[in-house]
Amino acid sequence: MTSLLFSAASRRHWLKQGVALSLGAVGAAGSLRAFAQPQTTLVLGDQAGGLRSLFEASKALEGAPFAYRWANFQGAAPLFEAQRSSAVDTAMAGDLPVLAAAVGKTPLKIVATRVGKADSLGIVVQPGSRLRSVADLRGQTVIVSSARGSISQYQLYGALEEAGVKREEVTVKFVLPTDAAAAFALKQIDAWAVFDPYYTIALQQGGRILRDGRGINTALGFITATESSLADPARRAAIVQFLERLGRAGDWALANPEAYAQAYSQLTRLPIESSRLITARASVAGRPVSEADIVALQAVADRSARDGILPVRVDVRAITDTTVWKRPA
Repeated sequence: MTSLLFSAASRRHWLKQGVALSLGAVGAAGSLRAFAQPQTTLVLGDQAGGLRSLFEASKALEGAPFAYRWANFQGAAPLFEAQRSSAVDTAMAGDLPVLAAAVGKTPLKIVATRVGKADSLGIVVQPGSRLRSVADLRGQTVIVSSARGSISQYQLYGALEEAGVKREEVTVKFVLPTDAAAAFALKQIDAWAVFDPYYTIALQQGGRILRDGRGINTALGFITATESSLADPARRAAIVQFLERLGRAGDWALANPEAYAQAYSQLTRLPIESSRLITARASVAGRPVSEADIVALQAVADRSARDGILPVRVDVRAITDTTVWKRPA
């Protein structure tokens, strides 16, 4: 594997591919949507524009009794850094990143579950790669996005165990997804464990699936809220309203898949073909956290502690607040 330079030229190449996930005005500053005499303002943490596109397509936040702005991040690690510093009120991520954030003392509570599909992530290799199975990863380097404690790390370790490959037989390096995407496009990476939308983009560029997340990952995502926000009555009430609209947005997306894909394509500037694939398996449906969700996430926590992905076991029930959102499942 060649050196990962991640130069400005590499990033420009990625941009020229038309798959840079350019989000226009979306950024850490976001855009403020004000309503008549809002009681409070929420900062809604997002990854690669996924949540914002869902709400903008469904119009589920129109008329909300609070002001809000979006804070967009390329992966869960920087998003939870923002939540740790109380720069965002809510965050959305897959199962393991939420656990990793809890280990990192992020003051959060899980307040909602999102349901997606486990084939929205996987290990992808170059089209001409000699790697044909997970067993072929022995002695190889695998890039994992985005950081330790990601859903991609969990998927990789699960795939290695399934194939009878010891983790110490593989060199694992952690690279944020936009940097890894640029390197993959330049063929500086052969094997990459990554999640959507970057996963689908890599496949559309000719990448080949070595193993996807089916049978390994839970396909569950979670919405977390900062503890300080939940402790404030006005912010807590706004978060409840946000979650109610999350449920409506998910229902709309499931009933209108093409409109959702078109809206996602317009916001992210990804090709419609890629957007259809990404939105079809995205964590769209939103619901209150169920007992089954807690049990499933606890299994991930226990396995991650066993495998050394997490340094300690996380008590999922202790970081979950099922009283915030009571919408019928």
